[in-house]
Amino acid sequence: MKKVKLGPQTLLYPMPAVLVGALVHEKPTFMTAAWCGIAASKPPAISVALQPVRFTLKGISANSTFSINIPSADLVEKVDYCGIYSGHKVDKSQIFKVDYGQLKTAPLIQECPVNLECLNEDCLTDEKADPIKIDPLIYTTGVMQYQRLGEVVGRAWKVGKKKKKPV
Repeated sequence: MKKVKLGPQTLLYPMPAVLVGALVHEKPTFMTAAWCGIAASKPPAISVALQPVRFTLKGISANSTFSINIPSADLVEKVDYCGIYSGHKVDKSQIFKVDYGQLKTAPLIQECPVNLECLNEDCLTDEKADPIKIDPLIYTTGVMQYQRLGEVVGRAWKVGKKKKKPV
């Protein structure tokens, strides 16, 4: 198959569509970000990239805290809304039911199955996070659309054992 050069693009998949939450002027606000990923496993760390003009960044800078909320696919309209409209122009404090965990200045979205500090119990299988039950919303760059996770194609650290070892 012929390879096609597309030039520099952000084609690393999947890109989770997350909601970054912060308090700005004592009100919760949320922005959609697809530039989020795992930065380390020990200690667990997540990276997120925000443009300096983002309204949510004001709250992050002021409080030195923020939340990462992983929405399920059924929240697609609210997630997209938070990405379309800036907190500079729209009050997003009433879009979601909000709680606070240990970080009293990082709003956690109750409707999201996963927050940085906690996970809904109905998203567990054998006391482990189950991505199918979480049903995370995935952003697809280029075609600019949202998707769900697909099929399981193999068990990690198992499927590779079917291949013969080199002699």
